[in-house]
Amino acid sequence: MMKIFKKPEESDIILTELMLPSHSNFSGKIHGGFILSLMDKAAFASASKFSGYYCVTASVNRVDFLNEIEVGELVTMRAKVNYVGNSSMVVGISVESENIRTGIIKHCNSSYFSMVAKNENGKPVKVPGLIISDFDALRRFLRSIKHIKMRNERKIEFSKENFEFKNYSEVLKNYNVKLEIA
Repeated sequence: MMKIFKKPEESDIILTELMLPSHSNFSGKIHGGFILSLMDKAAFASASKFSGYYCVTASVNRVDFLNEIEVGELVTMRAKVNYVGNSSMVVGISVESENIRTGIIKHCNSSYFSMVAKNENGKPVKVPGLIISDFDALRRFLRSIKHIKMRNERKIEFSKENFEFKNYSEVLKNYNVKLEIA
């Protein structure tokens, strides 16, 4: 069987939505949870388009909300597969808002969603390989490799079996914490 490869552009998704009052929080700004929901939709669409299978969200990397989004603005999500494993993909998502009256565009946040392709029985399936043809795509791919490696190392380091307080006792002196562990 011949191995299939695809370009990141074959996963491009652009999702634009008008922000309505029903999307706002108590301070009148667009609710972060609503934006996360849109980001998840964009990640799903991008990963599914790339893999040819329905995909599920395995994890979400940190999301920093950099700029508030106002009611009446257009929000645009741009999603693209940055990394592929066996059945997993990392989808990069950029979020911008545009004031319709002024035309001012703000970058609101970026994040990375880890998605897994599943077959009809819910089992993980192999995804196409990634063709990297420019330095930006290479940078994104390598960033994902490093993130996955660091996440796995952190998981091992802080597991119940491996965690050792003595490795951190000096570090904690620099933080606003009082230990009362018996």
